[in-house]
Amino acid sequence: MARPARRLGNLPAEATSFIGRRDELAEVRRTLSEARLVSLVGPGGVGKSRLAIRIGTDLGRGFRDGAWLVELADLRDAGLVSNAVMLALDLRDQAATEPLPLLLAYLKDRQLLLLVDNCEHLLGGAAQLIGDVMRAAPGVRVIATSREPLSVDGEHVIPVPPLALPAGQQAEALSQVRQNEAVMLFTERAAAASGSFELNDSNSFAVVEVCRRLDGLPLAIELAAVRTRVLTVEQIRDRLNDRFGLLTAGGRAALPRHQTLRTTIEWSHELLNAGERALLRRLCVFAGRFTLEDVESVCTSDEVPAGQSLDALSSLVDKSLVIKEDVNAVACYRLHETMREFARLKLRETGEEDVVEDRATEYYRLRCRRSVEESRYRLAEWLDWMDLEIDNIRAVLGRCLTRRDALRGIDLATAVGWYWITRATTEGVRWLDDLAACGRGLPEAQFWAYFLRGFLAVLKADATAARPALERAVATARELGEPNLLSQSLSMASIAENMAGDRVSALRSLDEATLVSSPLDDFPARISVLQARALNGFFQGDIETVKAAASEGVRISRDAGDLYSLEMMLLNRGGTALIVRELEQAKASYMEALKIAQRIDDRVAEYALLDGLGCVAAGLGQPRHAALLLGAAETVRTQAGASLIPILAPMIAQAEESAIEALGASKFETEVNAGKRLSRWSPRG
Repeated sequence: MARPARRLGNLPAEATSFIGRRDELAEVRRTLSEARLVSLVGPGGVGKSRLAIRIGTDLGRGFRDGAWLVELADLRDAGLVSNAVMLALDLRDQAATEPLPLLLAYLKDRQLLLLVDNCEHLLGGAAQLIGDVMRAAPGVRVIATSREPLSVDGEHVIPVPPLALPAGQQAEALSQVRQNEAVMLFTERAAAASGSFELNDSNSFAVVEVCRRLDGLPLAIELAAVRTRVLTVEQIRDRLNDRFGLLTAGGRAALPRHQTLRTTIEWSHELLNAGERALLRRLCVFAGRFTLEDVESVCTSDEVPAGQSLDALSSLVDKSLVIKEDVNAVACYRLHETMREFARLKLRETGEEDVVEDRATEYYRLRCRRSVEESRYRLAEWLDWMDLEIDNIRAVLGRCLTRRDALRGIDLATAVGWYWITRATTEGVRWLDDLAACGRGLPEAQFWAYFLRGFLAVLKADATAARPALERAVATARELGEPNLLSQSLSMASIAENMAGDRVSALRSLDEATLVSSPLDDFPARISVLQARALNGFFQGDIETVKAAASEGVRISRDAGDLYSLEMMLLNRGGTALIVRELEQAKASYMEALKIAQRIDDRVAEYALLDGLGCVAAGLGQPRHAALLLGAAETVRTQAGASLIPILAPMIAQAEESAIEALGASKFETEVNAGKRLSRWSPRG
C-alpha cells in the first residue's frame, strides 16, 4: 500500500505528545480564528513542528474535512511541493490533470486545516503553493512552520520562543520547579533514556541550571537529557558549563541561541567514538527515511564495518542523534533537520561529501536496476519499498541533473518506471524530460526512456506527446535488434495512434507488433499486443475481439504474476461482459480487479471499477448499492484528477437514470453523497 495520508487525528501518539506551550497554543488559536494563514517562525530545534502538530490535532476536530500534515523536511526540490501536499491529502498524480490544478480543484470547496511543516529550505515553492491555495480555497486554513516568514498576503507571523525557563533560584520549591516546561521536558527525556531518573530535591537545581544553560531549546535539552544514562545531572551541568565558559571567555554573556544549539550538538558529537561520528556525518546523504540495508550499503567503511553498523546506528538512536520510526512494519531512521545540517558540515570538513554521494547514487541505481523484474512481478511489495525510499531516489536524480550525469540518471529514472506509472505520472514526465536535456543514456536505458515517456503520455491522454516518444522507442528497438522491445513499443504506439484518431496507423503498428511477437516466448511482448488489441477492439466496437484478447490476457498475466496487467485485463473483460449484459460475470471480473487496484493503490483503475460495479448493481436491481458505488467512484476519480472513461460514460448515465427512477432524485443524491464519504470501498461490498 502507498505511504499513508497524514491526517492529524490518525498520527501515532508519540507524534502529538507535547509538554507545555500553553501561551503559544492560546495565541495561535486566537489568531487562526481570524486569519487564514499563521506562520510559526523560529530557529531550528525550538519545537515549532511539535507545537504546530499539537495545535492542528486540537483544532482539526472543528473542520468538516479535518486537519492534514504536509512534511517538507525530506523534500529537496521546490517543484515537488504540490506533489507533497497531494500525497498528504491522499490524492494521486496518475492521470491527465497536472498536480497543482488537481490540488486546487480538490481544495476549492473543502473546509480543512493544512499544516505545512519545515518550509525554510523550499521557501519560494512553499510560499507560492500556499498563496495559490489561499486564493482558490476560501475554506482552507493553513499553519506553516519555518525559520523565516513566507511573505504571503494575509500571513500572520507568530515567533516561537524557546521553552519558558525556571527561575534558577536555589530555594525554589520542588513543586514549582516541576511545573516548568523546560524541566518537564528534561525529566521526561531523562526518564526515558535512563529508565530510572526522577526529579528530586537533590538534583533539581542541577536540572534547572542545565535547562537555563541550554536556553530552553527543546532539541538541546533532549540531547543533554539522554546523557543521564551514563552521567549524573551534575556532571552534565559541569561539562556544559566548561564548554560554554570557553566560548564566552568565562564571562556571563549569553551566546546566540543558534550557537547554543550548535555547541550542544557539537558536545554530543565529541562524546561519540570515531565510528559513530563517521556514521552520523554520512547519514546526511539520505534525504528522507533510510533503512539498515541502506546504511550498510552507503555509509560503511573501515571505521564502520557493515557488521557493526547496527550497533553504531542503535547507539545514535539511543543518544537522540537519529530518530527511529516504524513504517509498514519496517524499522526506518531519519535525521532531525538541524542534525542533518550539522552532519552535512562535518561531511564537508572531512572531504567525504563527493565520495558518499557517489556511493549513494550507485547504490540506488544498482538496487533499482536489480529490482526491475521485482517491480513488475512483485509490484505491491516493490511499491511499499519505493514509497519508503522515494525521497532518497529523488535526491539522487536531482544530483544527476545538477552534474548532467545522463547515463546514471536515465538508468535510475527508467528503473523505477512502475512508480511513475502508478504513483507520480507528471513527476515521471518531468524527470525524463529534464534528464533528456542532459544527454543520452546507455542504449537500452535510452529505449526505456523513450518508451516510458510515451507510456506516461498515454496515461495522461496526451497523444501529441506520446506519438513522437514512441516513434523514437520503435526506432531505437530496431537499432538494438531486440524484437521483444520492438513489439512492446509498437503495441504502445498503436494505443497512442488510436487515441489520436489515426486508425490506419494504429492497425499498422498492431499488425507489426503481432507479427514480431508471434515467434517469441516473451510475456511483456505478448501482453502488450493483447492490451493493444483489446483497446483497438473497443475503439472499433468489436466486442468479440476485446473479449478474446482480455480472456487470454487474464490467463497469462495471472500465470506471470503481473498484477498491473491482470488488473487491466480484468477491467477489459468486465467491460465486455457489462456491454453484453452478462452482469454476474462482469461483477466477478470487476471485484477481482478492484482487490488488485486497492492492493497497489491504482486510483484510475479503482474509480473505473467502482463505476463499472455501479452499473452492474443498477442492472441487477440494486439502486441504493449502485448510487453508493457511483458516489465512491466520483471521490476516487477526483483524487486522481481523472476524466470519465468514454466507453463507460453512456452506461453510467443509464445506471444513474435507473437508480433515480427507483429511489427518487433526493434519495439517490443522499446515497451518492454517502458513497463519496467512504474512504475506500471494500471489495466485499
